[in-house]
Amino acid sequence: MAAVTSVQYFIERFSVTLDKPVSHLQLACCPSHCAVPWLNKNIRIYENNNLEPPLELTGHHSHVSAMVFGTMRDRLVLCSASEDYVIIWDINHCYRQFKKGGIASGRVVGTLIGRVVHLSLCPLSAKVAACSGSRVFLLNAEKEEVLGVLKAHLGPVTASEFCPWDNNLLISTSEDRTFKIWDVRKGDILFESAVLSAYPLLSLFFMEQNSQFITGSGDGQLWCYTLPVDHKCRLVTKLDLSKLEQKHERSLRKPSSPQNRPDGMTRNDAKGTVETEKPVLRIWAQKLQSSHAGLQQRGCCVWIGSSDGLYLLGLDTSELLMILRLKGDLSISMTGSWAISNGLGGNMCCLVTSLFGTSVALLEVTSVKLDELCFRMATGFSVDKQLSVVPSSPLMTMSPLNAELTKHGSKPQRKLGVSYQKSVKDQPLVFHTQVKSSGYNTAPHRTMFRPKTNAKKKSHSTSTTNTNTKGLLSEYPSQFEAPSMPYTHLTVSTTPTPVSSLQYSGDGKQIVCGLGDGSVLLYNSSLTGNPAVYTGHSKAVNSVCWSHSKRWFLSTSDDPTLCIWATNASEPVLTMGDDQFANPIRSAQFYYLDKFLLLASGSNLMLYLYHLDTTRDDIKRYKQRSKFKLTSKFSMKSGTDITSVSAINDFYSYIVLAAGADRTIQVFDMNQGCMAAQIPDAHCRAAHHLTQNKGSPFCTQALESYNLFLSSAITDGLKLWDLRTARCVRRYEGHVNRCHHCTASFSPCGRFIATGSEDHSAYIYDMRSSNFLHKLPRHSETVVNVAFNPANPELLTQ
Repeated sequence: MAAVTSVQYFIERFSVTLDKPVSHLQLACCPSHCAVPWLNKNIRIYENNNLEPPLELTGHHSHVSAMVFGTMRDRLVLCSASEDYVIIWDINHCYRQFKKGGIASGRVVGTLIGRVVHLSLCPLSAKVAACSGSRVFLLNAEKEEVLGVLKAHLGPVTASEFCPWDNNLLISTSEDRTFKIWDVRKGDILFESAVLSAYPLLSLFFMEQNSQFITGSGDGQLWCYTLPVDHKCRLVTKLDLSKLEQKHERSLRKPSSPQNRPDGMTRNDAKGTVETEKPVLRIWAQKLQSSHAGLQQRGCCVWIGSSDGLYLLGLDTSELLMILRLKGDLSISMTGSWAISNGLGGNMCCLVTSLFGTSVALLEVTSVKLDELCFRMATGFSVDKQLSVVPSSPLMTMSPLNAELTKHGSKPQRKLGVSYQKSVKDQPLVFHTQVKSSGYNTAPHRTMFRPKTNAKKKSHSTSTTNTNTKGLLSEYPSQFEAPSMPYTHLTVSTTPTPVSSLQYSGDGKQIVCGLGDGSVLLYNSSLTGNPAVYTGHSKAVNSVCWSHSKRWFLSTSDDPTLCIWATNASEPVLTMGDDQFANPIRSAQFYYLDKFLLLASGSNLMLYLYHLDTTRDDIKRYKQRSKFKLTSKFSMKSGTDITSVSAINDFYSYIVLAAGADRTIQVFDMNQGCMAAQIPDAHCRAAHHLTQNKGSPFCTQALESYNLFLSSAITDGLKLWDLRTARCVRRYEGHVNRCHHCTASFSPCGRFIATGSEDHSAYIYDMRSSNFLHKLPRHSETVVNVAFNPANPELLTQ
């Protein structure tokens, strides 16, 4: 046994050299003990925190090929298998026999079932699943009895695990690259996957906290599925470990990252080469927490055991958080198999075998070092300045938001001179031929009081007051579930004209739609009646936006022009033509409670002051009286074109988000007039859509919720970001988005997220889970735009 050494984050408790390679043997490890094959046919039981002589178990007549510990806390059970027997060992009973000078014995539960490559015990340790060849044998753990044989795989079965929350469910993976869900009582297949990869599936792990499971393949691919009650599995995310490692190493090679880089997390490779295949040998989940300096890292984190080390994967964000390499003075640098378990005192124990040698080693990562990893991970994603959508300080004196536009009023009247007064002739005050008498010479009329007994009471003012009060006090029903039942369908045009954008008004009573033929339609929220049509663009409308006052809405086109419309007029109140913009307008909206117009054109982000005048001169109708003025212009840091912009207009906010074609998301602080933060490599492609959690006048959310925003990119799903840390907190990949610019939207209550999809459906996610709640089908084309009604639990899709 080797001496105890400490190498960075790994502590090697002991290592054992065997007489035969056991690179792909299923090892057994639990919080207190670990099991190692000895002399091929025997088993040695070691205590993880005690280097005393081990307990030796004798009973097999062939080479031990698989071992597993039970999960019951009050009873330590080990199951081992070889070609001759499958034996259940009661470890506490074996210790008592060993102290009395006897030979530790077990209970044979299976005989001559072939070479077993994987074992699993049900949560109650009442059943055993033994994988041999292309079959899974179900054995009784109390006596020698075969409960059933599961046969359906076309290749050798590599792993099988019982469901922790349902003892009657078992999932098996095979070299035929599929997994199957079995009903253990009936022996029926409840679900069968398609072929997932070109390499065999090697490992399987359940996550009880969110009813999901993960499987990994020999080429480093990971699939995360949900396991609902109806057993119809849904793919949550698919990941490539090699690509995640490349992205992780690129982020660590940046100049700002070495100070936040913990030792042992990066590869000591001068050329920076990356292995193309990383077999997923073991998957194990752990909820990490760190209380240093008030920072906490929560969520579902999964440790992936691969050939060269441990990979910590955040399933919520689908990002690789850190890598622990097997290097230095450790006796094993390349592993063949892993057995990972929670150790005593919050430590993590890893029992590994050598890939090319005959060594077996027990590695430990202490809780102190795990907390240090979490702390470094949290500080590595922090920003220099704490950002918030809700402002906490007043406007600065030189802030661009203090700009004002001088309004052009009516010209002052000239003083009347003497010559003008003389030129005015006396005119009669009455122009009629007869003048009615004033009545001074007539006697006054005396009329007695007559009460009106048949007069009806006027209730107009009362009803109006009640209606207004009801409208002011009505709240969004945040306790309702997400909308999932269709009730209205409308075709906006008889010709095949796409709807490029749509938005509800702030009170939820009107809907404005931009069409591909350059027109804008205005509907009521029930989509009944004929819409109001506004024409003023010569090309497709690419964005529409309501003002906070609900009196105006704007539209932009590829002309490039911007028009501001009044709901009661068919002509634009303000038109900004192509002489102001050298590039097409990618995004435009009202900003800072309708004080500014926020536009994105090319690589520039522009703030315009404006004044709207609805009066028209009948003679000079072509001349608009509305005014606008460019007050500030900001450019992307890298000079790249802006693909999307988002800012909150419902309350005063200094923050503006802009996505660039270089895959970055930049945060601008309009109070200081500069870029405050930058998120590099936000997606693998440029984000085509940004949207913030803007809430609703009919619903109240916590102030921290307004710091959440969404970004969407083709082939890279939908990401939820927290502005305070400038990092991704969750990722949604259940929908299909491969070529179209599908948008997303927050619900007014902030609980749900809706997004379009290319499979002719819309998807609704729970913000707290990466799995979608509802799939809304029955669309004839790709769903590009979605919008929640701010006043009612309704979703508009197009």
